[in-house]
Amino acid sequence: MLSNWLPFLIYGLFALAIPASMIYASFALATRPTRRTRARVIPFESGVSQGQMKPQRFTVSFYLTAMLFIVFDIEIVFLYPLAIQLHALGWFGFVEFAFFLVILAVAYVYIWRKGALEW
Repeated sequence: MLSNWLPFLIYGLFALAIPASMIYASFALATRPTRRTRARVIPFESGVSQGQMKPQRFTVSFYLTAMLFIVFDIEIVFLYPLAIQLHALGWFGFVEFAFFLVILAVAYVYIWRKGALEW
């Protein structure tokens, strides 16, 4: 019985050992500054100091577009299992698939007409 679970056990050990060794290596090899100066504390990108972060304001349309992307992205994910089982479901599955696509298309046209996709 153990021989059936041995590959899963080995895989689990590797799945735990690799990230643990990477975390340990990052702490072991890290160089810690002896003094905390301003130059070492400020984050930089490509050698350019960012200085103080200025707060940014985003418009409502930015958030609306992001939420619509998430909603449609999640709905598209539901199409994959249905497409895999479409042959096994027969005509019932085809009607469900078509109905779901019609709902997506109507929702897309609605938000397009409302101007939600305009920047």
